[in-house]
Amino acid sequence: MTLPVTAGVDGSEESLAALAWAAREAVRRGTALRVVHAWRWQEMEAAGVTDREAQERWVRDTVTRQVRPVVERHPDLKVTLDVLEGHAVETLVAAAADAGVLVLGSRGHGRLVGFLVGSVGQQVIGESSRPVVLVRAGDRAGDEAAGREIVVGQHGGPQDSADVLRFAFETAASRGAAVRAVRAWTLPPVFAYSPGSLKLMDEAGGPEPYEREALAEALRPWRERFPDVPVAEHVEMGSAGQVLLSVAGGAQLVVVGRRATRSAVGARIGSVAHGVVHHADCPVAVVPHT
Repeated sequence: MTLPVTAGVDGSEESLAALAWAAREAVRRGTALRVVHAWRWQEMEAAGVTDREAQERWVRDTVTRQVRPVVERHPDLKVTLDVLEGHAVETLVAAAADAGVLVLGSRGHGRLVGFLVGSVGQQVIGESSRPVVLVRAGDRAGDEAAGREIVVGQHGGPQDSADVLRFAFETAASRGAAVRAVRAWTLPPVFAYSPGSLKLMDEAGGPEPYEREALAEALRPWRERFPDVPVAEHVEMGSAGQVLLSVAGGAQLVVVGRRATRSAVGARIGSVAHGVVHHADCPVAVVPHT
């Protein structure tokens, strides 16, 4: 069974942009679109809504009006709407578990409202078992035009980034886009590498050739699986987040990974994903990996 694309909406401008992005993605994937709105009962005397059932009807009617333009724009797309009572984090994480991808709105750096920035969005990203895509309010369908790349961050060995690369290549193939794979590296402390790693690095001719070979090795199976997807390789010394952002100016999507593990203090999305999510101008996909 093909899992739906799921969009979380809250009525904000950025969540409506995320809804439009999710609808286009569902059409490309040939799957259904599920729209989820999380609400919690509270008296709304100013709106004349003072009982639970009336408030739920009011919320559902409001969200239905927000979804209607998407239904009209994509008449062949199957769209379902779920208005679910509960805390936003738990509701969205549960919705993501049954989705191919969860799409949320993002206000970016320094705005403590909306789904993304702040504890709610970061918890959803950190706890979701599925990829989460964050979309800015200014996103438009034209931003997915031919010539705009899918930029993806790669690190470690082939297995470390397999899920992230799979998402990037599948998305590029569905859009007829190119992939730009980015691997950042830094000069390590003298004891950072094992003797075996140091030997391999020496055989490769130094740190940068070693990193280029590591990127090429990680990309090899995906080049073979998606031979029609053009691929550019970018290896640069520097902070991974900063290097990704430096090449993402013309991208239609940036794909980053996060460890699918929990620390003693709860879910974390990692410094690279955190920086890219907050500062990239285009949509960002955060893909959990083992």
